[in-house]
Amino acid sequence: MNKKLVGFLMIFVLLAGILSGCGTNSASGGKDKKTIVIGAAMPIFDDKWLSYLYDAIRAYDKEHDDVEVKMVDAKNDSGKQLSQVETFISQGVDAIIIAPADTDTAGPMVDAANEANIPVIIVNRKPDDKAMKKIYAYVGSESLEAGTIQMEKVAELIGGKGNIGLMNGQLGQEAAAKRTEGNKELIKKKYPDIKIVREATANWQRSEAITLMENWIQSGEHFDAIVANNDEMAIGAIMALEESGKRGNTVIAGVDGTIDALKYVKDGTLNISTFQDPMGQGKGAVEAAIKAVKGEKAPKDNFINIPFQLITKDNVDEFIKKWEK
Repeated sequence: MNKKLVGFLMIFVLLAGILSGCGTNSASGGKDKKTIVIGAAMPIFDDKWLSYLYDAIRAYDKEHDDVEVKMVDAKNDSGKQLSQVETFISQGVDAIIIAPADTDTAGPMVDAANEANIPVIIVNRKPDDKAMKKIYAYVGSESLEAGTIQMEKVAELIGGKGNIGLMNGQLGQEAAAKRTEGNKELIKKKYPDIKIVREATANWQRSEAITLMENWIQSGEHFDAIVANNDEMAIGAIMALEESGKRGNTVIAGVDGTIDALKYVKDGTLNISTFQDPMGQGKGAVEAAIKAVKGEKAPKDNFINIPFQLITKDNVDEFIKKWEK
């Protein structure tokens, strides 16, 4: 073959390789451009139930070479979380997953991402209707359903009548508001002889629930049931009642079905929980983000529902197995 022709062919192959390399590298650490980079703005890392959701997101990231997730902790500060979302936008991520520190302030984060044409997936904490219309999807469980399922079983266990105390999660969060609404609406519709004699927030925390329950005990009020928006508060109520020797036949109900709570259900200390699947929500959020980046059609009503399920001593082993997978 002509030497000049061989020389031209070698130059052509070299140039093709260089151009190919330029086309496949992104600005994100030299990763292949096919890698989908997702920013995950989480409310607080120091939360028992949410930690399982985070683990599911990290596991998906680890198992898929074509996905990179950057996760940050807002430390329950809405202003900090907005700043973190703005940083993701400046970094040019492909999609953003948000679990809002405060659902009432989700709007500005969604608007900022929309202006940059970056799809948003909100997970676990449902935003208001206005924000819902601007996101690709909300991945979570219907909080109203959780409160209804929970209270229906409580009503059955106390014979449809009695005094109850409601322990609310953090005020301003959709889950706390809707779970409590589900509790109250069911009582209003079906159980006029159930009376809510105490109601206050313990901010999802076991330690705050212990203090709150101690205060209620000192008031001298009799409780047939304590209905908490999550398991951690329900466990706190159990601890305070047992420490004071006042547990008696008081029915205790929680929500989430955490592995800690399931141990209490199994030994009969916690009467009810309602399983909210953090692994399903975490995985579902990343899968939705990938679909959004690929231009797939958004789900109906922008909602991907991960249903709640009632947990009692009769079926608790089934849910314990879910955590062991």
